[in-house]
Amino acid sequence: MNTADLVFVGFNRRVAALHRLTGEVVWQWQASDGMSYVSLLLDGGMLIVSVNGYMYGLDAASGQQRWYNPMKGYGTGVAALVSVNGMSSTPLAAAAADEAARQASQSSTPASTST
Repeated sequence: MNTADLVFVGFNRRVAALHRLTGEVVWQWQASDGMSYVSLLLDGGMLIVSVNGYMYGLDAASGQQRWYNPMKGYGTGVAALVSVNGMSSTPLAAAAADEAARQASQSSTPASTST
């Protein structure tokens, strides 16, 4: 399946890929370590998953786990993920909100007229 046809969701150490148009579960995966909150980053064909600081690399099309890194010594918590191909949802949402505010302020500024 093409990753452009998928939407990814994560919660309670689980990740699922849903078909964008139907909502049908295409694949699902569960982390071996970590509990609770899941952060996701789609980086090309890889889906990078953090579950309370434990890092996993999944094939985005199939959900097959490619790698695992326990990030020993870094602690646990909600991860902010960034790569040259994108960022996790929290910074992305903030960037989208900033852009929307910028556009709103530009559209509400009256055009200057010259005589």
